[in-house]
Amino acid sequence: MGDSPLSDGSRRPSAALLYALLTLMVGFWALNFVVARVALRDFPALLAASIRALLAGLILLPLYMWKGRQLDKEPWTAKDVPVLLGLGVIGVTFNQVLFLLGLNRTSTTHAAIITGLMPLQVLIISMFMKVERMSLVRAGGMLVAITGVGVLQTVNDPHGRATLLGDLLIFLSGSSFAAFAVLSKKLTQRHGGLTINTFGFLGGGLVLLPVVAWELAHFNLAQVTMPGWLSIVYMAVFPSAVAYLIFYYALTYIPASRVSTFSYLQPVMATMLGVFLMGDHISSALVAGGSLVLTGVFLTERA
Repeated sequence: MGDSPLSDGSRRPSAALLYALLTLMVGFWALNFVVARVALRDFPALLAASIRALLAGLILLPLYMWKGRQLDKEPWTAKDVPVLLGLGVIGVTFNQVLFLLGLNRTSTTHAAIITGLMPLQVLIISMFMKVERMSLVRAGGMLVAITGVGVLQTVNDPHGRATLLGDLLIFLSGSSFAAFAVLSKKLTQRHGGLTINTFGFLGGGLVLLPVVAWELAHFNLAQVTMPGWLSIVYMAVFPSAVAYLIFYYALTYIPASRVSTFSYLQPVMATMLGVFLMGDHISSALVAGGSLVLTGVFLTERA
């Protein structure tokens, strides 16, 4: 790993290409905060998350059947299937369901800032796995970030969207993706990102099939508008299939902690999109809380 060429002799992409792709990935994720809110106008959160995961898996499956095995450094075996599917439950089922449930109960700006904690969450999980170590500066950075989250709870949301429960669900969504990033690191070196993603989305989607059946028994799809359907398609294609492929591609060449630093861009981009496209309000307390969160994450990572 690190910055050295891969042992199998394949050429390493340039740093400029990797960072451009990661910026595009974050852009897809940032716009997803706005697009998902449009989808939630028509769909229940659980149904939207389930359809998104299944559709993303179905999009990836033919691509995997075409190129997946060729891109694997090591072919997967039957012993790998439970692990690959388990990662799908963590990184797709938990992450996407919790994200939409949380977004339905909080504001775009709150969700974006809470998601900015993800590098810190990656670091904490890495510490539990004894990959990283705690230090006084890192502990101080975590305290600063937590203080920022506390300041966010004092923000008076004029639209009444932001709630503590919604913020907590977004935090748990980020935690599941952080676990996904750390736990999948070694598997990504053995199997290509396309394999990990296909198993993840199909496995995560299959787990959600009972939810789809239950929701459809109580929901009339005929009432869904065209913007609602287009939102689901966007969520399945760009922040799911395409962005996850970029994530795993970059993870093959760049350490997980460095890849996660690109999430610094996400709160800023998503907040601006929320303001311009959804009419979200920016207050001094929101700016203060967001600044503390990002400062705390920065200190923790750089210690």
